Amino acid sequence: MSDDHTHVQEFFTARADDWDSRFPDDGPAYAAAVADLGLRRGDHVLDAGCGTGRALPPLRTAVGPSGVVIGVDLTPAMLRAAVRAGRDRHARLLLADVAALPLRSRSFDAVFGAGLIAHLPHPSENLRELARVVRPGGTLALFHPIGRAALADRQGRRITQDDLRAEGNLRPLLAGSGWRMRSYVDEDARFLALAVREG
Repeated sequence: MSDDHTHVQEFFTARADDWDSRFPDDGPAYAAAVADLGLRRGDHVLDAGCGTGRALPPLRTAVGPSGVVIGVDLTPAMLRAAVRAGRDRHARLLLADVAALPLRSRSFDAVFGAGLIAHLPHPSENLRELARVVRPGGTLALFHPIGRAALADRQGRRITQDDLRAEGNLRPLLAGSGWRMRSYVDEDARFLALAVREG
C-alpha cells in the first residue's frame, strides 16, 4: 500500500466514529447534489469514496428498487460506520480503491464523489478510472457540502492557485481524463462540479 493510501486511511480511520456527528446538518446538501445528478429509476450509480454513506439513501431513492447503488471506500472504519448507521440497506458496500475499481467497464450511469478530489493521489489517472466504469454520456458529480473558501476558512488555511477544485484547474483535469465539465458551482453553502463522460 502506498504512503498516499496509508495517509488517507489513517486520516479517516481516526475520524470515522464521530464523522457524522461532526457534520450533522449536511443531509439536505447531499440530497440536493444527488438531485442535480439527474438519476433515473433503474440507473446504476457508484458512490466513490462513500465514507459513512451519507449519499447512499438519496442515491437509492433516486434510482429506486430496480436501480443499483454501490458504495466504495478505501477505509474499513468508514464502511463500518456506514453499516452502524444502517446505510448498507441502501447500497452494496465495497472495500476498494478508486484507483483500481473491481468493477466492469461502462457498467454505471453515474458516479457521485463527495469530498473525493482532494484525496486522490493521482487525480488524472483516478478520474480516468472513474470514467472507465461509466457509460458514454454518463455523469460525474464532484461535491462538497461547503464551498472552497468556506472549507479553507474552517481549516485555517488559504486557497492556493494549485487547488484542483478551482474551475480553471478542474476543467482541463476532467477533460484530460475523459470528462467534459457541464456545470460548476462554488459558493459558501456548496461545491458541485458536474461532468459528462465523453465518447
